[in-house]
Amino acid sequence: MTSVDDVGYGRQFGGFYDRIFPSGPYTEPTVAKLAALHPAPGERALELGVGTGRVAIPLAQRAFPVTGVDSSPEMLEQLTTKAKEADADVEAVHGDIRKYTDDNQYKLVYCICATFSMLLDPDDQRAAIQCAADRLAPGGMLVVETSNAGGVRALHEGQQRTSYFLPYPEPNTGLLTYSTLLDNGLWHASHIWFEDGKSSIGSELARLTTPDEVDAYAQAAGLRPADRWADWKETPWAEDSPMFVSTYTRN
Repeated sequence: MTSVDDVGYGRQFGGFYDRIFPSGPYTEPTVAKLAALHPAPGERALELGVGTGRVAIPLAQRAFPVTGVDSSPEMLEQLTTKAKEADADVEAVHGDIRKYTDDNQYKLVYCICATFSMLLDPDDQRAAIQCAADRLAPGGMLVVETSNAGGVRALHEGQQRTSYFLPYPEPNTGLLTYSTLLDNGLWHASHIWFEDGKSSIGSELARLTTPDEVDAYAQAAGLRPADRWADWKETPWAEDSPMFVSTYTRN
């Protein structure tokens, strides 16, 4: 049996992940774009880093069933419950996105919401792209959304450490982040979620990745770069964009 390394993200964020990344208007552009990018409507897609199913469940409700892989048992438990309640065809798989394999080929494989940046070694990132490419059917598309190195550095304005608060629409609700750029190219962020007079805390470590790096991994895996945007609404990408969405095809 293949071992699954779990960094503990679900144990930290599982209780408030769906509040930081809510469904509805926040998620809809992602789901709509993935549905539009799927070359074969109605066929199963593969999500690497499925989490609680924020995207997989509404995508499945659009008649795109999803196999979702994640290393966190806590997140997958929530996914299974939510998918059942929504009557959505989402298969929850406990697995490692660097080495996941099955007997299927998919016309759409995606790894989004900066899951890719949580792989802290270039070899691990390369392995994840190769894993995705191996599962991709001819004519299929890989979609990667992750943090943009230039955008994170721009946020820091030349400082090693910074903090910022993001208010949410509900009264007395928001996310406070303490952000640190490390000398080895890693990015540490500690988050405090405030809601109803209570707070929840989680921290994460990410590798600052450039679009060119991901392009190189994809090309080495036999894929061809297709498009790149700053977000799911196809805003043109810039060096200081907070995120990037890159798409790749297999001939």
